[in-house]
Amino acid sequence: MRRRHRLRRLLPTGAILVTAIIVAVVAGDGGHPRLPKAPVLGPGRPGDPFAYRPGRSAEFIARASAGNAHVLFTKSPGGVLATAARVAGFGAAIDRAAAGTGIDPRLLEAIVFLESAGDPEAIAGADPANAAGLTQIVASTGQSLLGMPIDLAASRRLSAQIRAAGAAGQADRVRRLQAARARVDPRFDPGQALAATVRYLEIARDHFGRPDLAVESYHMGIGNLQSVLGAYDGGAPVPYVQLYFDTAPEHHPAAYQLLSSFGDDSWTYYWRVLAAQQIMSLYRGDRPALQRLTMLQTDSDSAAEVLHPPDLTPQFATPASLYDGYSARTIAPFPSDPAALGLAYGPGFAYLGHRLGVPAAVYRGLRPQALALLVELAASVRSMAGGASPLTVTGAVLDRQAQQLLGIDDPPAAAGWSFTIARTYVDEAQRAALQAMLDRLTSLNLIAWQRYPAEIEITVAADAPRVIASGP
Repeated sequence: MRRRHRLRRLLPTGAILVTAIIVAVVAGDGGHPRLPKAPVLGPGRPGDPFAYRPGRSAEFIARASAGNAHVLFTKSPGGVLATAARVAGFGAAIDRAAAGTGIDPRLLEAIVFLESAGDPEAIAGADPANAAGLTQIVASTGQSLLGMPIDLAASRRLSAQIRAAGAAGQADRVRRLQAARARVDPRFDPGQALAATVRYLEIARDHFGRPDLAVESYHMGIGNLQSVLGAYDGGAPVPYVQLYFDTAPEHHPAAYQLLSSFGDDSWTYYWRVLAAQQIMSLYRGDRPALQRLTMLQTDSDSAAEVLHPPDLTPQFATPASLYDGYSARTIAPFPSDPAALGLAYGPGFAYLGHRLGVPAAVYRGLRPQALALLVELAASVRSMAGGASPLTVTGAVLDRQAQQLLGIDDPPAAAGWSFTIARTYVDEAQRAALQAMLDRLTSLNLIAWQRYPAEIEITVAADAPRVIASGP
């Protein structure tokens, strides 16, 4: 599927930029409607508006599964519909493996979706010592913890023969070799792999006393997750939603540092399992909705169009329509006191104004909801980083005429929901603080974002002010 080209260009420097600024300033508002006066906002509200609230854990969970779903749509082999079809083919085997164990078969199914995309021959890399099979069990874990009689030497030998036969186009030989490998390495036998995964989940559930922690540990490991719990509150099991959202660089920092340090996005594994579960539910119950969601998830390099579907989101066509937006207060001007907010405005805004014959301030605005989140983002980054250095905003609302001038297609930006921040930081603390906030806001499903060489584009959900005001 075609993906939209959404790159915001950092605008000219040197003499061209200086000329653009001079022309825009001289032009003023002559011949144009008056823009609203830039407000003075002052610092963001005290406290953390995105902090975990135990009484609303269900909403945190729903937001986290939605906010972390994008990778499933972009990385599933053949797409999520093809992956869901493969996984559904193992439905009876999944139900048999989970029967009588108390393990939710739909969670087990979601693990299959996430781990192997429904491919019982999958190997992480070429060596079957790594994660392998329908549920991607590591050989050492299978042997030592799960009691699987894995003959790793034979599995390696047969895997090499399978690769050679596949390269030679010998499909029948590949199938015979795969059957032989499943006899010496039960990870490649779907029924045995599923049974072993159920055993793991039972062991982890008995250890932690919680099914959510058992699922999370399937990727992170029981020992690693126990270490995070130890850093959080001395080791007592807590709901994973609490462990995840109640840790941050400035709150339970040791637990946050450990939780966020594991590779392969281990700390979002549980949310991605829940997202896979929702995909399978849609596959069975509402396939047209899944097809539409797939289109929105894959039409650009972030989930921005899921937050704001182009066919349902009014966009600004020309600078004149932006003036109307300011007048109707559907677009709000950037505040006049950026330094007090931990912000700075890049010089490039004047470039577009000059090219289109309007003041630079026309493009220095956002939907009020997006602006509210930008202000809180800057306040949070400054608080976490322990300094007053600003984040530099390099782009904001872009009408369709301006986008044509730049050669881009970015519907959320044309609707005033997106802004860009320069990837220039005063120190590592500021960079790490921004990344921490991007992670948190993504898992709250309040933003979608993508990284470019010189800037980061952030698209804001419409309900951001409600979350800021009352918490998720």
